[in-house]
Parts: sequence; C-alpha cells; structure tokens
Amino acid sequence: MTKITRIFMKTFALILLILITTTITFTNTHADVFNKVDYSRDVIYQIVTDRFYDGDSSNNPSEDIYSSDCSNLHKYCGGDWQGIIDKINDGYLTTMGITAIWISQPVENVYALHPSGYTSYHGYWARDYKRTNPFYGDFSEFDRLINTAHSNGIKVIMDFTPNHSSPALETDPSYAENGAIYDDGNLLGSYSNDPLNIFHHFGGTDFSSYEDGIYRNLYDLADYDLNNEIIDQYLKESIKLWLDKGIDGIRVDAVKHMSQGWQESLMSEIYNYRPVFTFGEWFLGTGEVDPQNHHFANESGMSLLDFQYGQTIREVLRDGTADWHVFNEMIESTADDYNEVIDQVTFIDNHDMSRFSVDGSSNRHTDMALAVLLTSRGVPTIYYGTEQYLTGNNDPENRKPMSSFNTSTNSYQIISQLAPLRQSNPALGFGNTKERWVNSDVYIYERKFGNNVVLTAINRGNSSYEVTNLNTSLPEGIYNDELDYLLDGNNITINTDGSVNSFNLSPRGVAIWQYTEESSIPLIGHVGPMMGQAGNIITINGEGFGSVEGTVQFNSTNANVQSWSNTEIEIKVPNITPRKYDITILNASNIKSNTYDDFEVLTGEQVTVRFVVNNAFTDPGTNVYIVGNISELGNWYPDEAVGPMFNQVVYEYPTWYYDISVPAGETIEYKFIKKGSSGNVEWESGSNHIYTTPMQGTDTVLVNWQ
Repeated sequence: MTKITRIFMKTFALILLILITTTITFTNTHADVFNKVDYSRDVIYQIVTDRFYDGDSSNNPSEDIYSSDCSNLHKYCGGDWQGIIDKINDGYLTTMGITAIWISQPVENVYALHPSGYTSYHGYWARDYKRTNPFYGDFSEFDRLINTAHSNGIKVIMDFTPNHSSPALETDPSYAENGAIYDDGNLLGSYSNDPLNIFHHFGGTDFSSYEDGIYRNLYDLADYDLNNEIIDQYLKESIKLWLDKGIDGIRVDAVKHMSQGWQESLMSEIYNYRPVFTFGEWFLGTGEVDPQNHHFANESGMSLLDFQYGQTIREVLRDGTADWHVFNEMIESTADDYNEVIDQVTFIDNHDMSRFSVDGSSNRHTDMALAVLLTSRGVPTIYYGTEQYLTGNNDPENRKPMSSFNTSTNSYQIISQLAPLRQSNPALGFGNTKERWVNSDVYIYERKFGNNVVLTAINRGNSSYEVTNLNTSLPEGIYNDELDYLLDGNNITINTDGSVNSFNLSPRGVAIWQYTEESSIPLIGHVGPMMGQAGNIITINGEGFGSVEGTVQFNSTNANVQSWSNTEIEIKVPNITPRKYDITILNASNIKSNTYDDFEVLTGEQVTVRFVVNNAFTDPGTNVYIVGNISELGNWYPDEAVGPMFNQVVYEYPTWYYDISVPAGETIEYKFIKKGSSGNVEWESGSNHIYTTPMQGTDTVLVNWQ
C-alpha cells in the first residue's frame, strides 16, 4: 500500500466517521437529556442488563451462579454496563432513535444460589442499595454509562425495589441469604434475625385483598416494614445516592404491594431533592381494570406502566381475542381515568409477560404493534430484543440473551422511522386521541396538539379494505406515508373540508401521515412533576410560549418564573394554600393558554404516619376513613377523606389502620368517619384528635373511636 493510498484511506475513514456521527446525532437532535421530568416525546428501551451484551468478560460471575453459554436462563449470562456503553457508541441504540434506556436495578444483589437454582441476574434481589452489582460493573463504570448515554442524547432510568430484599424463610436461616440487607456493608438484619424489625413477619400473601398484598410477603421475598423509620431512612438515602450519580428516571417495582402513603412520601423526597420522571409497576392481567390503579396514578405522584394498554394491544394484534372496538374503548376510558394519560408508560411486552413475537410467525404482527405503540398516547417502551423478534414464554424464557444487533429488521427500521417523529411532531407527545374510522379489522386514529396532527391507519385483516368517508384535521394536500411504505402503506389526498379521498388499505398494512405547524398561541402539553410543595421547581413543556417572558398562574396566583423559552418554562411552586390547582400561561401579549389541571400543592415536606383507631365497629358494607384539617387528609371534606382503612393484617377488626403521607413537624387535627355503601357518613363524636407529626422518619398514632 502506497503512502498516498494510506492517506486517502485515512481521510476517507475520517469523513465516514464524521458522517456516521452526524447521522447518530441527528436522530437525537430533539432529545433533551436535561429535562428529567417530561418523557412524553421519548422512546424508552428496556434492558435486562445481564441479557443484553457482555462488554467486559472480566466481571462475569464464577462457579454455580454463571452460565457461560446462557443455556441456563436462571443464571447470570454476562451482560454488563460496558456492553450497554458499547451499543450506544456503535450507534445501535442512537440510530434506532432511542432517547431513554431503562436498566436493571444497579444495586448489589445476593450472591447465593436460590434453593430452586435461581440467581439474581435480574437485579430484583437487593443486598445493599448503596453498592453496585459487581457483575454489571463498579461505580466508575456506572459513571461512564451515564456520561456516554447523556452525550448521545439518552436518559437513564433505573429499576428500584423498595418493597422487599431477597428470598427468605423465617424457619430456615440458610435459605439463600435469608433476605439479609446491608447499609454500605453493614448488616441491618435478615429475615430470621431481625432485631431492628425492618421486615414484616405476617407470612406470604394470597393476593385476596389490597391490604393482604401490602403487608405480607410477595412469594418468598422478605417484605420491608416501610413504617419502620430505619428502613424508611435507608431506602430514601439510597435513592438519593443514585440520583447523585446522574440517573434521569426511576421505575419502581411492585407499587401495588406497598402502601400508597409511604410511596407519596418517597415521591415528595425525590421531588424536593432532584425531581425525575418516576413510574411504577402495578400489574394487571388480561381484561383487568382496577380503579385503585387509576387512583394510585392520579394521587401518588408517580405514573404507572400501562398494563391496560399493553394487555389490550396484545389481545388485538397478537392473540386475536379482541378487536379494534375494544382497543378504542380502552383508549377512551383511560383518557378519563388517568389525569395525565400521556405520562403512563406503554408497551407491547416486557419481562413480566411472554414475548410479543411468536416462534414460526411472519412477525408482521410485531411490526404492526410497534407502529401503533409509537404513535399512541403515553410513553412508549421497547423491550430489548423485540426489534430482533426474540420469542419466549414467561420468565425466564422471555429474558433470553440478545440474539443479534441487526439494524435491517423491519421492526428496527420502523422504530428508527417513528422515534424521531415523536420528537419532531408534538401531537405524538402531547396530543389527544380521536377515533376517525373503526371496524373490527381497521382502526384509524388521529393525534392532535394545536396545529400538529398525526393520522395512523392500520388494517389487521388478511385482505385489503377500501376506506371511504374518512375525515381528518390534516390540512388540504397530498400526504406520503411516514413509514416509507415499510408496512405497505399508501399516500392520501385531503380536501379543503378535511375529507379524505377513498383509498385501499393493504392487508396487514399500516400507514402514517403527519403535519406540523407551530402554534402562535401558548399551548401547554405537559407539566411535571404534578405534585410538590411551595418552592419546588416544576417544568412546563409545550409550544407557542414566545421568547419574551410572560406569566404562569396557579388559579389566579402568579408563580416565580425561573426560565422561559418558546417550548419550555421552569417555575417555582408559589406559597399558596395546599390543595389542587389549575395551571395556565399568559404570554407577553396577554394571550391565555389552555388549562392543565390537578396540580397538587403539598402542605410541606412529607413523612409517613400510621393512623390507628380502636373499637370502630361497623355494619357490613361500611368502612372507616380519616379526614382532617390539612389537604393530605381532605380538608374536612368527607368526599376527600383518606381510606378505606384496613383491618385484617397488622391490626384486626374492630381496629382499623392506614399509612398516610402527611407534612412533617405539623400539628394537625383529624377525626375518623364511617361511610356506608349508600354514601351515608357517621362522624366520631367529641373533640378533634390533635397530633404533631414527626420532623422526619415515621410514626404510629393510636386512638380510640369516640
């Protein structure tokens, strides 16, 4: 090779590297890693760290907890943070358009082999929340993961398990590590040696009630007593450590199995410290609708994984047990049930269910489902390997190692086309959903935010379908399929009155058409967090705010503006009476925005208190609630009373109890009430109960019904 040839090849390689880097950067141009509370326009990629990619074989486990060829899916297989770093750097994630990754819980897990042959490769069996899982990497490698992700426009979400430690049996101290939990190397206790009373000891749940699931063990996992101030402080200190490491979001495991009160105090702690988008796992089975799920999402301060969405899209496109009418009913009902439906995290499969792709299938149903997922309301999440059509039934078959990193699969191409569209067209992040045309096989829905419109059409049938009498908000013109015909889409023609010329939608075809035009008036698309005390920073996103600072109001009270741009405003929560408020914007021209409602102003920093009342006898169908003089206790309104209280596990009838998030160091007044099934209310007699909450930690206050 001549010197001139070598120079030419080096120059060519440099130009190619610049082009590749430019391409990678372009796909994430609109991603904002500095906005840690608004994920409505992001695409999350869920990674089971051990199963993704082994970037550093030197940190692999040895002996009985490691399967070098991953033939034993219950054991570690070698994936680590360096592997994720490698797949960011080589463009696999960025070219796909991923703007957030959700990784396995990074904390140190148990090393012992479970008696049934299982290991903690998944990260859910915590041993020490203040140390790393060495089989993923050390803190310096975690720092590199954060820095690499951020420099490539990717946020990092960590899994977090504050419900339990690890498998344990009270009668067998040698069972795995018996739930032992450490505070930076110092033993706090184990399930059979628990001098600090950090665990519940009520046996395993039979899932018979909400209460039973909270205060008993989930399977054989040692369940924390979150009303114990030692474990309360330890877990809150631990999550702050990871917030300091730079994480951008938190997925909270098993939220259905912890008291909502404790979790509200956790969210208050996070929002006071470093606010990040937080969503929980409240599992719902096929066809299951739970009002308590909606209540939690609306009142706890965190969002949820949207199992109603996930289960329904699987019924329609994977199993064929429901049709598009059922899907549209779910879209319409959840828009009413969730206060912030765009913050619920959507998916087509994850680590808790069988894979969407099925062995022997053409995989077209996976391609179609991803197209719908990425154009629907909510924060879409892609489970690692779905783009490679990984298959498998429930755990551990649904957690196979990544099969390949092929960037030419149809699913990969679909994601890479639509993820940037979520960034460039605000209708996909902020817009409402409107059904425009539906039958059993064909569904056409529109997302609209201001002048921005995205129209999606899908035909799950095996024959083409002529679509007539379709109307849309898209302006007059000819529109090309945004998928570049990857799913046999077509172009459409829109007339001046919004009618669409008839067209044939291909069998198992999907087409997406869009229009973008920035609004000239202020439009709020997202507010986050939606809970906080006076002085907390919240972020408002949307468009048309203008470059000149205007006013943000909580009802009629002005907030202190910290920063202002045309698409994002940061403010401080004003010092106003604690309750829920409507948020509006007045731009510099005094033009008023839409209203974003139900922001909850807290009374102050929160702690968890267990309120207990003895001798509260009731008739069948009647329950006990608590109401008081602060917003957290309903401001004396019976309809806003907290409950119904519990009476089966920690205390038994006629003693009732409930764990509630209340302001720290506050003298409060309260009473218990009985509410019947017909809505009748019976108040306690006598004077109000008076109680001063602790400045920090937890407490229990017990009184007699009067």
